[in-house]
Amino acid sequence: MKTEPEIWKELYERAVAVQNNRIISPFIEAGAVGSAILTENGNIYTGVCIDTASGLGMCAERNAMANMLTHGESLIRKVVAVMPDGKVGSPCGACREFMMQLDSRSPEIQILLQLSPLKIITLGELMPDWWGKKRF
Repeated sequence: MKTEPEIWKELYERAVAVQNNRIISPFIEAGAVGSAILTENGNIYTGVCIDTASGLGMCAERNAMANMLTHGESLIRKVVAVMPDGKVGSPCGACREFMMQLDSRSPEIQILLQLSPLKIITLGELMPDWWGKKRF
C-alpha cells in the first residue's frame, strides 16, 4: 500500500504528464496547467486548463472533474494542480465552488499546496462558511 507522500507524488506526476501547453487556434490555448484528482474509489482522473478568448474555457481541475463525472464518479479524495512553472497551485474560486457542490463530504477533500515538504489543506478550510451547506 502506498504512503501518503507516495500518493501525492503520483498525483503530481500524473498532472505534469498531461501538461502540454499548446496553441489550438488563434482563440484557444490549452495545457499550461495540469490537474489530477483521486476519487473515493481509488481512480485518478486528469485534465488540463483550456483558455479561450471569450472566457468560456475551463480550469484543469474542472476538466479533471468533468472526466471523473463522465466515468460515473463524483466523490473526490485528493486534488493536485500543477502550474506552468512546476509548482503546485490552489484551485480557483470557481473550482472550489464546483467541488463543494458535488457532495456533502466535499469539505473533506484534500488539496496539495506543496509537495516537499508535504503541505495539504482541506476544501472545508478554504471554504469555511460555504453558502450551500444547509441544502445537503
